[in-house]
Amino acid sequence: MMRVKVLVGVALAVTLSACGSSDGDATPAEDVSGSGGSGAFFGQCGSVGDQEVLDAFAVQAFTSITRNSVGCEWETAGFTGPSVSFSWYRGSPIDRERSGSELIGRPAQDIEIDGQAGFAAATEDYLCEIGVQYGDDFIHWSVTYGDLTPMADPCDVAMQLAELTVERAR
Repeated sequence: MMRVKVLVGVALAVTLSACGSSDGDATPAEDVSGSGGSGAFFGQCGSVGDQEVLDAFAVQAFTSITRNSVGCEWETAGFTGPSVSFSWYRGSPIDRERSGSELIGRPAQDIEIDGQAGFAAATEDYLCEIGVQYGDDFIHWSVTYGDLTPMADPCDVAMQLAELTVERAR
């Protein structure tokens, strides 16, 4: 029993000593996760409605629409079927997304939408993604036609949707 008390005492002392500074000039720890709460507000699905996505994407209908806390996805039938997705990343670096695109063979190009810097990365006539930076946050639109013959240029669709989101940001 005495050994348990000693171990608890040592653990408590270590914990308390890690919380303070002997010189009285303690500084708060940096928040390495980013601010994640002070950026623009984009609304559900980037404030873009289902019909607007359908019109831009130029397909007959979506067979599945998913909405969750980080974004939305509109899909059509088929395993490698066409889809459009929107994601909103709070406190996350856009350069990681951009680098990932480049690593898998989609060279990123600098873009700007209404004064906001970003990137576009594409695979010819198949897939396009647009990322737009907002301080510590960024939004991301991805458009892929999968096995379907593209009804519209994927980058034109992604850009149109990103412009709507940027225009509606609060």
